[in-house]
Amino acid sequence: MGRFDGLPLRDELKSLEPYGAPQLDVPILLNVNENPYPPSEETVADIAASVTEAARGLNRYPDREFLDLRADLAAYLGRESGAQLTAEQVWAANGSNEVMLHILQAFGGPGRTALSFAPTYSMYPEYARDTNTAWVTGRRAEDFTLDQSKALAAISRHHPSVVLLASPNNPTGTALPIDVVEAIAARTAAIGSVLVVDEAYAEFRRTGTPSAVTLLPSYPNLAVARTMSKAFALAGGRVGYLAASKQLVDALRIVRLPYHLSAVTQAVARAALRHSDELLGRVEQLRVERDETVDWLRAQGLRAVDSDANFVLFGTFADRHAVWQSLLDDGVLIRETGPDGWLRVSIGTGAEMAAFRASLERVLKTDVGRLT
Repeated sequence: MGRFDGLPLRDELKSLEPYGAPQLDVPILLNVNENPYPPSEETVADIAASVTEAARGLNRYPDREFLDLRADLAAYLGRESGAQLTAEQVWAANGSNEVMLHILQAFGGPGRTALSFAPTYSMYPEYARDTNTAWVTGRRAEDFTLDQSKALAAISRHHPSVVLLASPNNPTGTALPIDVVEAIAARTAAIGSVLVVDEAYAEFRRTGTPSAVTLLPSYPNLAVARTMSKAFALAGGRVGYLAASKQLVDALRIVRLPYHLSAVTQAVARAALRHSDELLGRVEQLRVERDETVDWLRAQGLRAVDSDANFVLFGTFADRHAVWQSLLDDGVLIRETGPDGWLRVSIGTGAEMAAFRASLERVLKTDVGRLT
């Protein structure tokens, strides 16, 4: 018997498994791009006090529009990227995953198409699938950059209602030049499409790399998604958000579930934003560790992609799963993702990265570590 026998599950879902990276109890966790440094006790205390205050009103529904949180997020983006935004230009949800789903609910659907360029974030086609939106991918170049002319041609050919661009891209870590983003924003505006630039890892980008939020005044069809899960060390808080025109945000308000962002979540996010300097204080250290990791991997004879995120894609292995398993046997969990032959390692603490290097160095001396 099939596991869904007797249930009217959609046919296209019957053979699928739930999305998710392995959750394993091992000493070194370097597979889901978390910030390895927890909040300080001062921040924890402020979050706890804020949740306590919110708990006193849990008999009531939360603030449905959460304008205070949206104003805080707008202010943060102003400091971080120079964007001049109002609260009405910001939207938030339970992780950037839910923000993205809202976009596809509002602008995708039967008879519509979403377009991206592979390799990229593996959840994008699932957002499309869950909203009955057709999914189309173009290809990135061999070095994982995006060819502007080919991207524009794909948009003209497929006429998507939504274009999804990750910058920095997951799993490659590559950031898009702002002129490429603007060219695509102009083309999507011309054909009436929404462009989503997913900047989940934006805080880790190299100095001098502008955010797409700087383009918002010129392109009302543009949405720039962010998250507090990565640089903010708030993965357990589940807070993602985007900045866009008020018109675009109002469209998302139509499809969101009532009271989708709990009072507790709002309290946690606002408290974390009050401590943004501390929570983001390790970003530069992680950047340095990232670049040193790229250099070390290349010194071992491996290919490693220049990254603007808090992870590095490296390879290429004849049997990447065997390498992944060998590292896991040493208690080091990384991610088996991206094109065949490649692996991705999140940037952890200095001690965690030392353990990763020692384990990989051992593997490279065995038949398991054969390169292609």
